[in-house]
Amino acid sequence: MTLPRLPSMRLDGRRALVTGAGRGIGLAAAAALAEVGAHVTLIARTAAEITDAAQEIRAAGGSAETLVLDVTDTAAVRSAIEAADAFDVLVNNAGTNRPRTFLDVTEDDYDAITGLNQRAAYFVAQAVVRKMAAAGKGGSIIHISSQMGHVGGQNRTVYCMTKHGIEGLTKAMAIDLAPLGIRVNSIGPTFIDTPLTKPFFENVAFRDDVLRRIKLGRLGTVEDLMGAVVFLASDAAALVTGTALVVDGGWTAE
Repeated sequence: MTLPRLPSMRLDGRRALVTGAGRGIGLAAAAALAEVGAHVTLIARTAAEITDAAQEIRAAGGSAETLVLDVTDTAAVRSAIEAADAFDVLVNNAGTNRPRTFLDVTEDDYDAITGLNQRAAYFVAQAVVRKMAAAGKGGSIIHISSQMGHVGGQNRTVYCMTKHGIEGLTKAMAIDLAPLGIRVNSIGPTFIDTPLTKPFFENVAFRDDVLRRIKLGRLGTVEDLMGAVVFLASDAAALVTGTALVVDGGWTAE
C-alpha cells in the first residue's frame, strides 16, 4: 500500500505580491508567505511602513523587497508589474472603509471606497495575471474580501457593495483563468483588530454588538488569517478555485 502524501504548503522559489502590506492583514499575509519560503514584494503608498516590514521579514530569515506604489494609479501599477518578474501569488489586500448611514454617504466617500476596494483590486489583479499568463505559469490570486461580502452591515452600504462585488469577481475570474492554471479565491475576515478597525471599537455599544455576533466570542487577530493565506497560495489548495474562505468566527453562520 502506498499512502497518500499531504501536499506541501511550502512556497520555496515562488514570488508573491501583497498590496497594502505595511500593516494589519497585509503585513501578516506578507510575513506568512515569507515564512513558508516565498520571496515577497510588499506594496504600499507609505515607504517607511513597508521598509520596516521588509527589514523585519529579512531579519527573521525571509526574503522580501518593497515597492512604493499607489494602487489606485492604474498606469503606475501596470508599469511597475510589467517591469517585474512574473509573480506566482497575489494577495489583493489594499482596501478602506468610511462607515456612514446610507443617507449620509457622499460622492467622495463612494468614490474613495469603490476606487480602492473594487477598481484598484480589479486592475492590480489584471496586471499580475497578464504577466503570469505571458510567462506561461499558473498561480494563485487571493482577494481579501470580508464577511460583509456575504451579508449586510449597518452603516456599510458602500463597503458591503464593494465586497459583494469582490466575491462576484472571484467567481468570474476563476472561470476565465482556470484554463491558464490560475486559481482565484477570496478570504472573508470578520472584524480583525487592526489599526483600520481600532477606532470603531472605541464605541462600546458597537464593540459589544460585534462580539455578540461573532459566535466564538472574540475579535479576530491577523494571525487568524495567516494559515488561510498560506493554504490558498500553496499546492494544498490545488483544486480550490472560485470560492470564499470565510474566517468570521461564525458570524455568517446565523
